[in-house]
Amino acid sequence: QVLLVESGGGSVQPGRSLRLSCAASGFTFRDYAMSWYRQAPGKEREVVAQITSTGGGVFYASSVRGRFTIPKDDGEKTVDLQMSSLKPEGTAVYYCNAEWRFGDRAYWGRGTQVTVSS
Repeated sequence: QVLLVESGGGSVQPGRSLRLSCAASGFTFRDYAMSWYRQAPGKEREVVAQITSTGGGVFYASSVRGRFTIPKDDGEKTVDLQMSSLKPEGTAVYYCNAEWRFGDRAYWGRGTQVTVSS
């Protein structure tokens, strides 16, 4: 059974940091590019950060570049999202995504809520 389980969400004040974690199971983790997406109320889901299956390539949305990082651990089968200097517009449900490097296969987690508010 394929599972992507996000954790670490919560409420935080603007300017603070938060670390999300995604634990993967049920598939060959090192064959998948991993991503974090987010969906704010009334908006479409958008990509936040991506890391290739080898870890050699990383992409960040312009809105988070310089503030977020996406470390992954192939041994533990986890991918995190380290978020710093959070802004109120970062309030959203954050989703973990796995995309197979060899073709059309992708998995999603159920998401974790992040609320940035004073």
